[in-house]
Amino acid sequence: MQETLEQAFREQRGRVLAALIGFLGDFDLAEEATQEAFAIAAERWPRDGAPTHPGTWLVTTARNRAIDRIRRDRTLAEKTRLLEVPEAVQDIMDDETTFPDERLELVFTCCHPALDTEAQVALTLRTLGGLSTPEIARAFLVAEPTMAQRLVRAKRKIKAAGIPFRVPPDHLLPDRLAAVLAVVYLIFNEGYSAPPTRNDLAAEALRLGRALAELMPDEPEVHGLLAMMLMHDARRAARFRDGDLVLLADQDRSLWDSAQIAAGRAQLDRALALRGRGPYVVQAAIASLHLDEPRDMRQIAALYGELARLTDSPVVELSRAVAVAESDGPEAGLEIIDGLDLDDYRYLHSTRGELLRRLGRTAEARDAFSRALALVDDEAERRLLERRLQELGA
Repeated sequence: MQETLEQAFREQRGRVLAALIGFLGDFDLAEEATQEAFAIAAERWPRDGAPTHPGTWLVTTARNRAIDRIRRDRTLAEKTRLLEVPEAVQDIMDDETTFPDERLELVFTCCHPALDTEAQVALTLRTLGGLSTPEIARAFLVAEPTMAQRLVRAKRKIKAAGIPFRVPPDHLLPDRLAAVLAVVYLIFNEGYSAPPTRNDLAAEALRLGRALAELMPDEPEVHGLLAMMLMHDARRAARFRDGDLVLLADQDRSLWDSAQIAAGRAQLDRALALRGRGPYVVQAAIASLHLDEPRDMRQIAALYGELARLTDSPVVELSRAVAVAESDGPEAGLEIIDGLDLDDYRYLHSTRGELLRRLGRTAEARDAFSRALALVDDEAERRLLERRLQELGA
C-alpha cells in the first residue's frame, strides 16, 4: 500500500494541484488542500483499499477540503458565488467522476510575462513538477531562503494581478513559449540527472512536451525540445548500474529504448522540416548524433559551437570542449576548458580531471577530481569521482 501511495503522489500531485488552482484561483489554498487530500489517502487507503481512480478521488477530496476551509473561514457564501458551488452541498466522491486535466493551463499561468523568468520557472517547478524548494534552489544555484522568498512573491503577484488561469490565445502563444520550454526542460533535467527514483519528473516533462507539441504543432522549438527529451530518456535504463552512474561510452546499448529513439528522431525531423534552427533543435540534433555508433565527434563539436553562439553559455562551451577532446585530443579540449569561468561548476572540474588523467598528469587530475568531489551533492556522482581518485592512487 505504501508503494501505491507513493506512486499516486508521483503521478497525480501535479494534476490534483492544477485542478485545485484552476478551481480556487488561490495557490496557497490549493497546495494546502492537496496536502490534506494525500494525508487522508495515507490514512484511509491502507484501511479501506485504494480507489479505482486515485486521481479522481484525490481531486474530489482536495476540493472538499478546500470548501471546508472556506466555510471555516466564514467566507463560503462569497466564494460559493464565485466558484458556483452550492453552499449546502458536499461533493460525493465517485470513481467514475472525471475532471479536466488543467496542468497545461497551470504552466502558462506560472509563465505569465508579469513574472520574471526565474520566478516563472521556479513556480512551475514547485507547483507542477512537485520539486521541493531546496531542489529548485540547487537548480538555480541560489540559497534556499532566497528561493523560498521568490516563490512567495510569485504567488502573491499572480493573486494581486489577477493573472488568468488559462492557455493564452493563439496570438500570444509565441511570446510565452520561451519560458514554458525552459520550465519543461528544467523539470526534465531534474528527473533525468537524478537517480531512477525521480523518473517521475522526466515522465512529467515528456507529457508536457507532448501536450505542447499538440497545442503548437508548427513551432519547431517545441518539437526540438520533445525530440531531445525522448532521445535522452531512451537511455534511462542504461544510465545506472547497481546505483552507480554509467557514462555514455560505457552504457549497454541493448538497454536503450529503440522505439523511443525512433520517436525522438521523428520529432527532430518534424522540427527540421519546419526550418527550426533554435537551441532546442540543435540540442536534439546533438542528442541524435550521440546515439550513432561510431559517433561523429567533429560534427558534434561543430553543433556545440553553433549552440554556444546561440546561447552564449560557458556550460555549452564545456560540452564543446569534451567533443573537441574526443576528436582532436585531450590537449585541445583542455585548452578550451582552461579559458572558462566556471570555477563553482563541478562538471568543469570532473571533466578537466578526466582529460588530465588521459594526459598522464596524475597530480593535477587528482586535484581536479577532488575539487569536483567537494562540490557534488549526488551520491552516484560522488561514488564515480571517488573511484577515479582511487584509480589515481589518492
